[in-house]
Amino acid sequence: MTLHSASPSYAAAELRAYEHRTNHAFIQAASSAHDAAEIARSEGDMDAWWNMTFLKAENLLDAEEFETCAALASELVDGPHATTERHAKAQTYILVAKAWQGAGLLEQAADAARAAVELASAEDVETNVKARQALIAALADSGRLDDAWTECLGLADAISAEVDDQLIGKVYWVIGNVAFLCSKVPEGLEYHELAAATFSPARNLDVWAKFNKASAAMRLAADIADADTLRCIERAELATDVIGGSANDYLLIKLNRAHWNFLAGEAKAAIELLDQICAEPDKPSPQILGEACLLLGRAHSAIGNSDEAKENLLRAADHFTASGAQQRADQAREYLANEA
Repeated sequence: MTLHSASPSYAAAELRAYEHRTNHAFIQAASSAHDAAEIARSEGDMDAWWNMTFLKAENLLDAEEFETCAALASELVDGPHATTERHAKAQTYILVAKAWQGAGLLEQAADAARAAVELASAEDVETNVKARQALIAALADSGRLDDAWTECLGLADAISAEVDDQLIGKVYWVIGNVAFLCSKVPEGLEYHELAAATFSPARNLDVWAKFNKASAAMRLAADIADADTLRCIERAELATDVIGGSANDYLLIKLNRAHWNFLAGEAKAAIELLDQICAEPDKPSPQILGEACLLLGRAHSAIGNSDEAKENLLRAADHFTASGAQQRADQAREYLANEA
């Protein structure tokens, strides 16, 4: 990446931002990017201001400051200094979509992702694929599985030799996720195996950790508690111990381990872990809290604690409704009806 050379103070702030980002110090990277943007603005270079503000938004997303990221990125496409360049606009809408998804506002996420898909040209394969990924993720989380699967088939057709291996792996990953959610378990396993073949801990330990964590979650949701699922859980735990992770990363790893315990018939061990997740209501997203409360309700039901089961299933339905995941809210209510 070529560093802007307008002034030594700008160059220093920009360099600090990239160094912090490389070290996964995302809050510090966002702060340095903000400094660089303000220097660029004072020097009248609005292109550099835009680039540094985009970098700030990227770092806010990675720091899981979702609503702040969404507001800032939305300014970059709709504000007084919005870009008119299609590629940059598409990339920014992808950022907005991911931020709203992280915040649990799935309808807004799908709208932003759809805007990105419309802007991304067929020639810009990488941005096209990333936009479609963001749309599929938002549709799947909100329970619009038929729409998500239709988009998956379009995404599979968009893959070409021009696409980087790591990106192809992420495409297989998201298609596998949707296949699992659509109860197409053989297809889910097949696509996740294709994804696993493209990822390696030596090339990118962070992606490898996230994939194994997500693949374990999907396998567990499909009630697959086999040796391969346990391997995914253990790989994710080990890799995250090595590289660290966000608050949500650690909570999702704990949720996977609890789900494994539940399927293994160890409901009390599952409850102990799930209580720890639900005791931190400010940290998890509404979606994670919904999943934790749903599993907690099922675990209490399994050992005959009907009152606790009802209370947690009701909380799960509320959390899912708050995030726009209506299908998961309906599932929680089905479990609740069985407790009556």
